[in-house]
Amino acid sequence: MVAGCMALHHKLCHVLGGTFNLPHAETHAIVLPHALAYNATAVPGVIERLAKALGPGAPANRLYELSTDLGIGGGLRALGMPEDGIDQAADLAIKDPYWNPRPVERAAIRDLIASAWAGRRPSCE
Repeated sequence: MVAGCMALHHKLCHVLGGTFNLPHAETHAIVLPHALAYNATAVPGVIERLAKALGPGAPANRLYELSTDLGIGGGLRALGMPEDGIDQAADLAIKDPYWNPRPVERAAIRDLIASAWAGRRPSCE
């Protein structure tokens, strides 16, 4: 199940890195908290285990704080992704999606990418 949580993250990073020539490690660090937040309601057992490992608060927020503490803030925008690429990335991300525990919906994926682009804290429901 943990591997399934990583599918969306991997797909998004593949699309973003390949389309916009973004640096690999930083792109993964920025996208991971958002992909985890997106899938959180579909994988409560995984979230529970991550919460035990990462400490109090939503695991997606803890990962966001960690990346910010490590100086990987500013979002995808700071890595050079153009704002007008958000829709293109969303379209590419939903083409031939990998299996994911939560349905991959374009509007939600677009919101996820826009949030990661702006460097916002992930939305944890």
